[in-house]
Amino acid sequence: MSAIKSRRQADRAFTAEEFATRRERIMDAIGQEAHALLQGAPPPRGYVRFRQTNSFYYCAGLETPQAYLLVDGGARTSSLYLPWRGQADLAEGAWPGAEDEALVREITGVEQIYPLDALSEQLTPVKTLYTPHAPAELQAATRPDLLAADRARAQDPWDGVLSREQRLIALLRTRLPEVVVRDLTAILDELRSIKSPSEVAVMRKAGALAAQAVIEAMRVTRPGIIEGQLGSLANYIYAVNGAQGEGYRPIIAGGENIWYAHYFRCDAPLQEGDLVLMDHAPECDYYTSDIGRLWPVNGRFNAWQRELYGFVLAYHKTLLHAVRPGVMPDQVLDDAAEIMRGVWQDWPFSKEVYRRGAERMLAFRGHLSHPVGMAVHDDGAYQHRPLAPGTVFAIDPQLWVSEERLYLRVEDTVVITETGRELLTDAAPIEIEEVEALMQEGPVALPHVLTGI
Repeated sequence: MSAIKSRRQADRAFTAEEFATRRERIMDAIGQEAHALLQGAPPPRGYVRFRQTNSFYYCAGLETPQAYLLVDGGARTSSLYLPWRGQADLAEGAWPGAEDEALVREITGVEQIYPLDALSEQLTPVKTLYTPHAPAELQAATRPDLLAADRARAQDPWDGVLSREQRLIALLRTRLPEVVVRDLTAILDELRSIKSPSEVAVMRKAGALAAQAVIEAMRVTRPGIIEGQLGSLANYIYAVNGAQGEGYRPIIAGGENIWYAHYFRCDAPLQEGDLVLMDHAPECDYYTSDIGRLWPVNGRFNAWQRELYGFVLAYHKTLLHAVRPGVMPDQVLDDAAEIMRGVWQDWPFSKEVYRRGAERMLAFRGHLSHPVGMAVHDDGAYQHRPLAPGTVFAIDPQLWVSEERLYLRVEDTVVITETGRELLTDAAPIEIEEVEALMQEGPVALPHVLTGI
């Protein structure tokens, strides 16, 4: 029999106890009269690495295709329903199956393990069943993008199929017409909005690798390099440090391509006199980071680049200083904008269009940006309540000069702590002098393995 594809407990980022705690919080949220059902990812199509959905992994930590998790709010127990391992995937190594009860319990802490065909019968007495209605995220996916793709496909007259989540809901309502089906999405979002110490530790590694990728990209940048070559170097750094590829579709944009906020083609050569923007981070144990850095292709900021980048950098530092536990995000934005208004008044802008662009920046409310976690634009809003320890989000001050199609930003991932905040991506330099000095050093020899992360 082929070896079972499962890491040893010592190599895993999360313990069975942590997964059990997450399921207990689901039980608390759904109540004693309800159950919750989570559907794992299907088998991969083609020669690609299997990756579990974010929600299923968050609740069970099991990387087995076609797995189902049933959480019982009344009995306060959980059950997994798995395919038989049998003779499957002998060429690649089998995943834990229904016959691997001891291993599955070690990984997940789930009390009962059943074969997949037992699920239908055990759902029969259920009265109220929560299941996620939002699309399941796989690697490099975010909910807004998945929802947009689902809408486009549904409107295609030659396609029009339901999403996998919608098909499951339809099957439940057809096969179990007496069951009340409710949406688990908001409950999972709330749980995922506050990261545990273990989650922060994984994200700290992802942030360190993202910063190192940017550092090495700065070192090798010169006119003529293709944007995507910087991404190839980043992916190498991720691979040799044990990450699982890219956490999201990267943005590596030179010159005019920076104007497109989510530019993705990355196939243009970098030009003398231009800036390059890099927004690129790995996936580490189902978690990612977010970072954005700008630097000059030729290694030296010119006058207008210093002028505008310097203002964005000042805003970035002001936001970081204002971020702290217990304060409302809107208050952080208000405090930073008030301080920056005085900076704006005294800033030596060389063009009136630059001054107007910076003034518009003062009114923009997106500088405290999206949550970050299992997805780069993670689920679970934080803007509606005081910043709490374990909240992770992107600080991303942005400046547009539409008259010249200029767009500048500096982005970092921040976690709120009990006493302040921790910057998870701060190893990548942002100061003008530091960036220029680093670029003069040139590339280092490969491989580049980080220690202490």
